Amino acid sequence: MLLRGVLLAVLAPQLAGALDLPAGSCAFEENTCGFDSVFTYLPWILNEEGHYIYVDTSFAKQGEKAVLLSSDLQAEEWSCLRLVYQITASSRSPSDTSRLNLYVRFEDESFDRLLWSAKEPSDSWLIASLDLQNSSKKFKILIEGVLGQGSTASIALFEIKMTTGYCIECDFEENHLCGFVNRWNPNVNWFVGGGNIRNSPSILPQDHTFKSELGHYMYVDSVYVKHFQEVAQLISPMTTAPMSGCLSFYYQLQQGNDNIFSLYTRDGAGLYEEIWKMGQPGNAAWNLAEVEFSAPYPMEVIFEVAFNGPKGGYVALDDISFSPVHCQNQTELPFSAMEASCNFEEDLCNFYQDKEGPGWTRVKVKPNMYRAGDHTSGIGYYLLANTKFTSQPGYIGRLYGPSLPGNLQYCLRFYYAIYGFLKMSDTLAVYIFEENHVVQEKIWSVLESPRGVWMQAEITFKKPMPTKVVFMSLCKSFWDCGLVALDDITIELGSCSSPERLSLPGECTFEQDECAFTQERRNRSSWHRRRGETPTSYTGPKGDHTTGVGYYMYIEASHMVYGQKAQLLSWPLRGVTGKHCLTFFYHMYGAGTGLLSVYLKREGENEESLLWRRRGEQSISWLRALIEYSCERQHQIIFEAIRGVSIRSDIAIDDVKFQAGPCAEMEDLTQQSSGYSEDLNEIEF
Repeated sequence: MLLRGVLLAVLAPQLAGALDLPAGSCAFEENTCGFDSVFTYLPWILNEEGHYIYVDTSFAKQGEKAVLLSSDLQAEEWSCLRLVYQITASSRSPSDTSRLNLYVRFEDESFDRLLWSAKEPSDSWLIASLDLQNSSKKFKILIEGVLGQGSTASIALFEIKMTTGYCIECDFEENHLCGFVNRWNPNVNWFVGGGNIRNSPSILPQDHTFKSELGHYMYVDSVYVKHFQEVAQLISPMTTAPMSGCLSFYYQLQQGNDNIFSLYTRDGAGLYEEIWKMGQPGNAAWNLAEVEFSAPYPMEVIFEVAFNGPKGGYVALDDISFSPVHCQNQTELPFSAMEASCNFEEDLCNFYQDKEGPGWTRVKVKPNMYRAGDHTSGIGYYLLANTKFTSQPGYIGRLYGPSLPGNLQYCLRFYYAIYGFLKMSDTLAVYIFEENHVVQEKIWSVLESPRGVWMQAEITFKKPMPTKVVFMSLCKSFWDCGLVALDDITIELGSCSSPERLSLPGECTFEQDECAFTQERRNRSSWHRRRGETPTSYTGPKGDHTTGVGYYMYIEASHMVYGQKAQLLSWPLRGVTGKHCLTFFYHMYGAGTGLLSVYLKREGENEESLLWRRRGEQSISWLRALIEYSCERQHQIIFEAIRGVSIRSDIAIDDVKFQAGPCAEMEDLTQQSSGYSEDLNEIEF
């Protein structure tokens, strides 16, 4: 159970002055401050003596959840949301622990956005710091506790606090120290200074915030140093939203002492980068430091002091702040990942080829039963190398991407499909080139993979100098030369496998499970989750749409009779004013293919409203469907597949996505003048 006595003793000073908390905040002293338990779930219990709310297995079962919902909030300025919490687990079942999730619910969205999740048990309270970007939209905070296994599993919330500003800012006046933590060292550590604290033999300064003994700051003292290069680190919370600007702080140190004071950033992969080092010592008073700081992906800021001996004196730190305006009015154009991405629907975007002649051709294939279309929609454009016009022994086609700034981590994703080669290795490779087109290294090449299937590749890389990504297609000999297709190139800042990456809101790729989709009954004639080809030949997809080797949902026609149906129901979606956009990919290949329909079922009504329908064989490709609809009542979306006249009637869906507002692509698609257009529907209820 919770270590209540210890926790209350620790938190009491912090909560004593917490009576006047800003909107979206609560110390749970006498009530829940406008946060309410959602009645359809377990209630959060307010401790009789105050100080926290909790849910535990003394009155609930494993897997049950408690949901806490705030009142309407607004963050017109950048804000920081801090959560003080504790998760405890039974020692007998440490593997199946409880989970605490925090969602943001915007007023115009029918789904909740997962902002943060934790499941690590602890013996004491922990702090989560989450940046909320400024927005004019109203929203609610939803906190969900899901109980794990064991008779002593519990989840407790001690404080929720939402304040204007950035989570990496701190004046060190509150007990939680804004989520900053000291990396413990046996000999040298960061301590809280000021106030009534007098635990150092050194003569320490007054703080900078209040310029008196009442205020607090952080300091590190060399008096206990026993070895050369003893290091103390003070680590900020991890940023949770992209930011770029000027990081400033005040520091003070004793004159003429042999110490090194540095500032680093550290990303989720543990890579350090020094962004500031103290040069000439300043005056004996507080000195202002301003540092250009860019965190396009999650990063920590680390204040590090290294001493060369016990006479290194002290270093003090106070009033860390951040401004989105660059230091000293410096101007810097931020890198836009959109400039380095392309789906080739309009043109080559910012990609280009060798001057001696085009090796990659932009093509469009009408959906048919023999040749797959593009990956984006099934009916759009993609690039094709080694076509009949360029196929020749020793042929190399190079596609150059735009210049990427150095010293940033990038995630490159793209889709490729290989046709006709006897040996697939090295038929497509990705290189890093320097600005002058000098090859640095090969970072990826295709190995053996299914032929004729759009496969996803993802590569994380970081180089100190500006570079370009180059796609190279190679035709080795006249007897072994086929086709290489390329589509949907995206470049994002950060690691492809970053642990901070959370599932996208309102989206289901079926990679982990069936998300929150349900079925009234499950048997051989239900929807099934599968990867790879379906068992029956000449029907069904060869792979999923998400990665080519992942999962999708489908009906197996050989287990059904003609006219039999299977329904897949979405999780309940909130009704909101305005339009919703539903996109998904569907696969209807097979001579006996039946019917795929999408229905809307409103709460309290037995009748279902038809939103979209396709009948019979459509394509060997995955095709994209766009549905725009309006519904102000809670509702569900139903995917219904009906088996056709023969066993060659497998129907599949993948990559279902709900979005607030109208479909961005809808207007462009209605204006298409080609002989065929993408599947789209617009319905109002």
